[in-house]
Amino acid sequence: MGLLDRGLEIKDPDQVRMMRRAGLVVGETLELLRTEVRAGISTGELDAIAEDSIRSRGATPSFKGYHGFPASICASVNDEVVHGIPGGRVLAEGDVVSIDCGAIVEGWHGDAATTVAVGEVPDEVTHLSEVTRQAMWRGIAAARRGGRVTDISHAIESHVRASGEFGILEDYVGHGIGSAMHLPPNVPNYGRPGRGPRLVEGLALAVEPMVTLGGKETVVLEDDWTVVTSDGSWAAHHEHTFTLTAHGAWVLTALDGGEAELTALGVPFGPLAD
Repeated sequence: MGLLDRGLEIKDPDQVRMMRRAGLVVGETLELLRTEVRAGISTGELDAIAEDSIRSRGATPSFKGYHGFPASICASVNDEVVHGIPGGRVLAEGDVVSIDCGAIVEGWHGDAATTVAVGEVPDEVTHLSEVTRQAMWRGIAAARRGGRVTDISHAIESHVRASGEFGILEDYVGHGIGSAMHLPPNVPNYGRPGRGPRLVEGLALAVEPMVTLGGKETVVLEDDWTVVTSDGSWAAHHEHTFTLTAHGAWVLTALDGGEAELTALGVPFGPLAD
């Protein structure tokens, strides 16, 4: 494993392939959870399904025990943005739940998140989630070898700002990932392009816009984990882990490696051969 300046962890191809294995566990688990989300299920039940999915695939949950976090996923409902602790809360028709999931395979991490509607939700909530998802993909698509981290940030912010009146969280950001879940550099969801560390092959990043229907201010609940909007507005959270190869971007937590979304955005898709 090589290190560049500023302590960035640069993976060799074999290590990236191992991250892909972890990423597929995460992607498959999130797809399973999407099918399980319904009115009447508790967030604790979703967590149990996720842990079984992760472990049955030969991986370990990244989140469980991380700084004392008690569960295998984060499940954040409505005005909860991130880090919601699964438990007895029962989902109801019209809720939205943001599910964040991480897995470790032989010491290498994958990390992704998605926001799922519980039945029918207001159009503005559907729009919020889709804008957040699209912003994530535009952030990934803005990454080029030789570019800078805030090229991603600027693309995310530009898409959100052009799509309506939304709040973009500033206190919670994307991050480097690899042999640990959180590594340098931070990947903000706002900012000017051309700043921060240079983007190079083997640098893996988790890109994760968190966007609200109101303001950007948040508070942490008494459980010391759950982050909610200060104004009670609902939120959405989408995340993927990706890297750059000699041929383009490879989204390690997307089941198709990101091929469909990247191709639609006119960006080279660059998976490594197995």
